[in-house]
Amino acid sequence: MLTREELIAALEDRSLTEALELIEDAENGDLTVLELVPSLGLLRDEELNKAVLDYLKQQGVELEYVDEES
Repeated sequence: MLTREELIAALEDRSLTEALELIEDAENGDLTVLELVPSLGLLRDEELNKAVLDYLKQQGVELEYVDEES
């Protein structure tokens, strides 16, 4: 499991600004629910995707999985 610092560094290295903004919003309490399509996830990198989603859950963000047609 990545530390917060490792996660931020990995996202910055890949210029994944939107994921960084989600983390910032979660830490500030501005993000409480994130809707995802299960087959897409959040990021292409599966390991990094899992790390970001796990971190968001630790920050109290509820992950809602929606149908692709929604």
